[in-house]
Amino acid sequence: MSKMIRWGILGTGKIAKALATALKEVPDAELAAVASRTVESATAFGKEFGAKRCHGSYQALADDPDVDVIYIATPHSMHHENALMCLHGGKALLVEKAFTINRREAEEVFALAREKNLFVMEAMWTRFQPLVQEVRRIADSGEIGTPSNVQADFGFKAEAGPENRLFNPELGGGSLLDIGIYPLSIASYVLGDIAAVQALGELGPTGVDVQASFVLRHVNGGMSACASSLRASTPTEFTICGDKGFIRLGGRFHSTEDITVELRNGTRRHLHVPRTGAGYSYEVLEVNRCLREGLLESHVMPWGETLALMGVMDEIRRQIGVRYPADLAE
Repeated sequence: MSKMIRWGILGTGKIAKALATALKEVPDAELAAVASRTVESATAFGKEFGAKRCHGSYQALADDPDVDVIYIATPHSMHHENALMCLHGGKALLVEKAFTINRREAEEVFALAREKNLFVMEAMWTRFQPLVQEVRRIADSGEIGTPSNVQADFGFKAEAGPENRLFNPELGGGSLLDIGIYPLSIASYVLGDIAAVQALGELGPTGVDVQASFVLRHVNGGMSACASSLRASTPTEFTICGDKGFIRLGGRFHSTEDITVELRNGTRRHLHVPRTGAGYSYEVLEVNRCLREGLLESHVMPWGETLALMGVMDEIRRQIGVRYPADLAE
């Protein structure tokens, strides 16, 4: 592979702009191309972020021979279609979370990636930040004893109308797929595989969940209590507890730079773990590393875990009564 890894971005929304900014923070990555449904949108994005080529269709980006990896930044409901198209174009992929609408779609993406021998990773960007890696190291070190309980929430008051992607069932709307994935994924990351889930939710006028609460039982016996909300501004904290103490990430845990470790013996310490920029560059670094090493998946966000978490969200939605058009194909 060449010295510079050539990225394409599929989509030009807010999250696409965050990734484009992150690419500038990584020495061996460049924004080679961007695609939108209109050439005007792609050109405006390309001018702002320095893309070399601006495509007026997603297919053109999938077929671009001078792109190594594509970041899919479209709404959840389009990830499956976009990913298959790009894999057929021979491109490695970073797919924004939630990876797809449901587990069936995710299985089809990974099956094609395996057939084509191409790298794919879910863009669960928080996992790759130095702070979360430090939390995992502390949890595994035994300092707080055996980790067995997680409490995590993510909520904000969404002011958008019913047509917005957050509330539109056609676009995979609802709190679970958009922000509930954060507490779910980090709980799985620190406590391991999930054996069972019990969930309750509140559905809004459009039929998607405006709030969801779910309890997880992990294979190792640990428990997690998680919540997501588009109606309430929650503390957005993450706490992992063991028999000797706990680790807490307070105030927007997915993007904080501060950790508190408090032990049963009364000792308390604070750690500040700085990051580069907004924190999205670390997933770019991981993709670049995997591509250079010829890997098909990352050990930090492996295919099997993405599939498992999609299955857990399917079950949560089944229990609270949220169905998407894509589910009807099953």
